Amino acid sequence: MNNLLKDDFYEYVNGDWMKSAVIPADKPATGGFQDLVDGIDQLLMTEFKDMLADKSKIPQGKMTDAIAYYELAKDYDLRNKLGAEPIQPLLAKIRDLKDYEDLNQQLVDWVLDGFPLPFTLTVDQDMKNTQQNVLFAYPADTILPDKTYYEKEHPQGSELLEVFANMTIAVLEEMGHDQKEAKKITQDALAFDRLIVPFVRSSEENADYSKNYNPRSFTEFCAYAPVLDLKDLVENLVNATPETIIVTEPDYFDALNNLLTEDNFTLLQNWLYIQTALGYTNLLSEKLRQLGSTYSRQLSGAPSAMPQEKAAFYLANGRFSQVVGRFYGTKYFGEKAKQDVEHMVQTMIGIYQDRLEKNDWLSKETRTKAITKLNKLGIQVGYPETIPAFYNKFDTISKADGGTLVANSRKFSRIVREDNFSRYGKSADRNEWEMSAATVNAYYHPFKNIIVFPAAILQAPFYSLEQSTSANYGGIGAVIAHEISHAFDNNGAKFDEYGNMNNWWSAADLNHFEKLSSKMIAEFDGIEFAGGKVNGTLTVSENIADAGGVSCALAAAKKEDDVSLEDFFTNWAKIWRTKAREQYQQLLLAIDVHAPAKLRANIQLQNIPEFFETYGIKAGDGMYKAPENRVHIW
Repeated sequence: MNNLLKDDFYEYVNGDWMKSAVIPADKPATGGFQDLVDGIDQLLMTEFKDMLADKSKIPQGKMTDAIAYYELAKDYDLRNKLGAEPIQPLLAKIRDLKDYEDLNQQLVDWVLDGFPLPFTLTVDQDMKNTQQNVLFAYPADTILPDKTYYEKEHPQGSELLEVFANMTIAVLEEMGHDQKEAKKITQDALAFDRLIVPFVRSSEENADYSKNYNPRSFTEFCAYAPVLDLKDLVENLVNATPETIIVTEPDYFDALNNLLTEDNFTLLQNWLYIQTALGYTNLLSEKLRQLGSTYSRQLSGAPSAMPQEKAAFYLANGRFSQVVGRFYGTKYFGEKAKQDVEHMVQTMIGIYQDRLEKNDWLSKETRTKAITKLNKLGIQVGYPETIPAFYNKFDTISKADGGTLVANSRKFSRIVREDNFSRYGKSADRNEWEMSAATVNAYYHPFKNIIVFPAAILQAPFYSLEQSTSANYGGIGAVIAHEISHAFDNNGAKFDEYGNMNNWWSAADLNHFEKLSSKMIAEFDGIEFAGGKVNGTLTVSENIADAGGVSCALAAAKKEDDVSLEDFFTNWAKIWRTKAREQYQQLLLAIDVHAPAKLRANIQLQNIPEFFETYGIKAGDGMYKAPENRVHIW
């Protein structure tokens, strides 16, 4: 048997593809997921072009406004003519701020209009009472992708800050500032960014999202920044006086008063200024669009910005995501595929229930509660029956009627913010999707205890009626089981069948689970990859879900009459095939909760006894792992 198969199964399956695969100039990577994204993009771009050329092809409903917005987005002649003019009133508003009191006088509209602040407010489900929506407060984002990038020994931090600074200066000059002025604004903004860094969490620290639940009384919250009228702001945004606000990072908010001093006002003002200037570059002239993407391209390693036509499509698709997703789902997602995938989901749930019932380390009480959670799991496949009502307010004002891309974008963004704040104190909708049906992905929502599989991921290599049943189980089957596993990973295990953060484990069971989780951390931690090292703690939840996913999908495949373990393992490796730029891989190592694709493919197979049996892998082979070192949780 091929030695490569026994030494590096991922390379054995994907090696020929890796040699010939070409990463698009505007992309950081290509591969299984990315190839499907490219295919969906091309399909929908063709649809958009056809509808724009022949308006009679536009289906009834909000796709009319999506196409009108797309028409504005691709009118680069108008965008180039306008330059930075559409956002000059916004920049002037920030430039004219005299002090904190001046900001207070316009604070409510400031937030609703999308101007930045050194914190963010949003309404979401109460993690301990998920039937109700409450107000959350988040810290500001840092300029670099993670606080670890600011450490002196970080190999990229200083270079990235230089790229960011040069980009910002160039953008400000294009917007009418002289170089001296542009440099001063940028330096002040970078100085304020530095003040933020010590008090925010790293990606690793945020990987445990139960740490985000820190209720504070409304009085306590308002005291975080006495220079801002937070009481008036919150009461006007949610039309109520909250008893509590959930503060995601207390250390940051404890420091906020010391950040918002009179001495720091100019630094803050210029930080607000560049956040706004850079945030709109993708809606302005071609020169500003190109300049504004310089830093993100440095992060990802992509040599080119997205082509104009594709960029215009992305703007329209992003703004009208659920509208476009429903159009895609109803036109391209077949009933046969829906039934097939739903059958797989039910099979996988049955496998999980059987494993839980036979589990030898959970107590009876914890096991019963785990099965209860599994049986309450909501399943959503294809596309949602309805989309959020705020889309009904998305009325695009065309160029003929004096509309511009920026004006429409700002109007729609305000509608979305108003809708979010209006949900305060109301019941959460378990059936509302948080992802377009045209998205190549899937998710488990711990607060709702649901799994969602958008239509776009239900394609080869993940799923196809042309593939064997075993291949489909190695693809979408493993993805389905992966999402189910999130209900029982180190994060999901903290939430009950209703999505409430609630410890339903006995102390002994939880201790045993944490020991198993630590083994999964150790299995990945410190592996050298792309010039960096894998962080086992950052990636543990996804690795637990991968382990449960491939193991349970394999068990389901073995129940079918036409089982082929070779098809199963081969397609498992195939769905993870990825060719990525090194800069992008290094970025993901720092901030992504997923391990590198190659390791996800190979290491999880090393935990599966049937893999060794199928291919005759023995001690001395690169893919071999001794039984005592294999990690099994679910």
